[in-house]
Amino acid sequence: MTSPIIARRFEIQGIVQGVGFRPHVFQLATKYHLTGSVANTSAGVIIHAQGLPEAIDAFHHDLVKHPPPLAHIAKVNVYHQAPENCEAFTITKSDGTAEKSALITPDTSVCEDCRQEMFDPGDRRYRYPFINCTNCGPRYTIICDIPYDRPNTSMREFEMCPACQAEYDDPTDRRFHAQPNACPVCGPQVTLFDHRHRPLEDGDSVQKAIDLLTEGYIVAIKGLGGFHLAVDATNESAVSRLRQRKVREEKPLALMTANLKTIRRFAYVTDVEASVLASRQRPIVLLHKRIPNEIAPSVAPRSNDFGVMLPYTPLHYLLLDQEPIVLVMTSGNRTDEPIAIANDDAFDRLADIADYFLVHNRDIYLRSDDSLVRLAAGGVRPIRRARGYVPVPVFLHHEVPPILALGAELKNTVCLTKADRAFVSQHIGDLENVETHRFFIKTIDHLTRILDIHPEIVAFDMHPDYLNTDYARKMTGVTKITVQHHHAHIVSAMAEHGLSEPVIGLAFDGTGYGTDGHVWGGEILIVTPDAFKRVGQLAYVPMPGSTAAIREPWRMAISYLDVAFGDNLWNLNLPFMEQIDPEKIDIIRRMIARGLNTPQTSSLGRLFDGVAALSGIRHRVTFEGQAAMEMEGMAAETKTPYSYEWEETGDYYLIRPEPIIRDVVESLAAGVSVEIVAGRFHATLIRMFTELTIRISQDCGINQIVLSGGVFQNARLLTGLTDSLYAKDLKVYTHSIVPANDGGICLGQAMVAAALA
Repeated sequence: MTSPIIARRFEIQGIVQGVGFRPHVFQLATKYHLTGSVANTSAGVIIHAQGLPEAIDAFHHDLVKHPPPLAHIAKVNVYHQAPENCEAFTITKSDGTAEKSALITPDTSVCEDCRQEMFDPGDRRYRYPFINCTNCGPRYTIICDIPYDRPNTSMREFEMCPACQAEYDDPTDRRFHAQPNACPVCGPQVTLFDHRHRPLEDGDSVQKAIDLLTEGYIVAIKGLGGFHLAVDATNESAVSRLRQRKVREEKPLALMTANLKTIRRFAYVTDVEASVLASRQRPIVLLHKRIPNEIAPSVAPRSNDFGVMLPYTPLHYLLLDQEPIVLVMTSGNRTDEPIAIANDDAFDRLADIADYFLVHNRDIYLRSDDSLVRLAAGGVRPIRRARGYVPVPVFLHHEVPPILALGAELKNTVCLTKADRAFVSQHIGDLENVETHRFFIKTIDHLTRILDIHPEIVAFDMHPDYLNTDYARKMTGVTKITVQHHHAHIVSAMAEHGLSEPVIGLAFDGTGYGTDGHVWGGEILIVTPDAFKRVGQLAYVPMPGSTAAIREPWRMAISYLDVAFGDNLWNLNLPFMEQIDPEKIDIIRRMIARGLNTPQTSSLGRLFDGVAALSGIRHRVTFEGQAAMEMEGMAAETKTPYSYEWEETGDYYLIRPEPIIRDVVESLAAGVSVEIVAGRFHATLIRMFTELTIRISQDCGINQIVLSGGVFQNARLLTGLTDSLYAKDLKVYTHSIVPANDGGICLGQAMVAAALA
């Protein structure tokens, strides 16, 4: 007696569109002799499958356990159905009528199959810069709407030739329903222009661009998420010229090269770092420099690291197939502006920077910078989350209302929530100019549309003067919730780990508006998603000149000397005192004494700045965190701390900076090397915060410790503090999905708002 035919309906949510999911289902159904259909909808993928019970069970198992490489299944709902009159298994037309909850695939690097075809002289896509298939290529940056079908992407302008259409229609082909599918006959093309927008029509545009790079010219190259500015990374003159034209004085420039073998010529690469470099996300990875190396000195001056990435588009592989084999690939923008994505905009904004432009005619719908990560404390730590990772959501442990969280002013990202998912946008930038603010608004509009999210709540920073705070004020028909900056930092890390019970949060950064109106940044908090209690802090010190003290750390050095020594600072035998104009010192001290433009700060970031300036590492910075980064890079290996102390009032701890500053000054006056001073300063922070955290843990009975804030981009501090807290049997949590810096704060804002709603 044969088993009866049964039928099941599978509703699958997750990253299941544009990743070859339907042909995968088709092939599984064929394998198990099933009939029925599979279709994309705005909610995900719907499957009707019927066959023998054991075949349906095997199909279900393989569906969940062995999805396509780029797929991520978030949820599978299975329903019993009555068998229908189906003679075969078919792939049906997409249905866009359902609620939009399908997850969109990030842009991914070109796969090995496509790369090999591109370099095969016998392949019809030989040296074609836009080769792709279902397993690779552009996604998020070309999507206008979902379902993810060609008419809803910027590829709608290119009608497929018969050969490409045949691949697209064949369920057994690797390019079945690959929406960016194209070839030299029917697809996008690259063209080389000079900086006056005149085409260079003689010969192969890619080869000519290679020749120009070899000759030392700056070439603007249109990529997946925007333009890069490229030069030969071994040509000091070319790199210096790029810095001068872009007005990027010292901030390190990213490198791209063809393979790990070449990277190992100028940087050290661990097995884990190699794996991250070669991942389909292809982020920039911070790697320790080899000394000596062939890279131009001005690529990353006064830094121990290079930021390096492998090629991720076919065009990159073509450009790196010949000399020069290492390119600077820095963002195609003016300093502090968003990267250019449109050809005309690039010519307008970059014509006085680039000598030539290698552009293509496939539109980029939404810009996306290169992602940046580093390895620290045993994990991959994101510093900038964008291409390759966005818009994969953070999967939450419970459902929340539809919320829009607007992030911070610096390193801005926004977050939208839907059910049990939090979608953190790509890096937007610092909301300090009109262009970035427009990008901020466009990102919100784009994500709310393609995710079909209609926010009921808007969450934003309590700082009254941020541009995004003003945006929130102007919104109508939503509940508005302000969230304290450091509360959001800690809750963002809690959300990554599904924590809801109280934690001790160490929130260390440069700037955050406190509930008392002062500038916070060296805080110890007891945190739940809906509330926080401040139980410890660095003592307030004046911040002379307000934001000027961020650009000029010598001001913070004077402030700390004034706190620690008073009028005796004039008697210090300290090289720093000889390097600063006495009249300027006197002006700063008068400002402090009179309280003129000197907000109070508890920021650990400012303490780093002050000690770096005292040590002679840097008196002025050209980008945020520069002084602290250089001090971390110089720090010698030592576990010998300086003196430290805190005042205890009930269950509140006030950390005094004076003992640390006095010991630093004594070391410097005695001629101790800057490397030792920097090493001991790091050791002091690790020892001090470990002891204080243990004390607070004993006070409140909480053993879950969360580390968040931009200071925890410091690998030495993060690793040392994590290890020492673990050694005391405390559970330590930090970031591995969103950045510890302000790029992750919108996630925390959303979760605080959800808890308060």
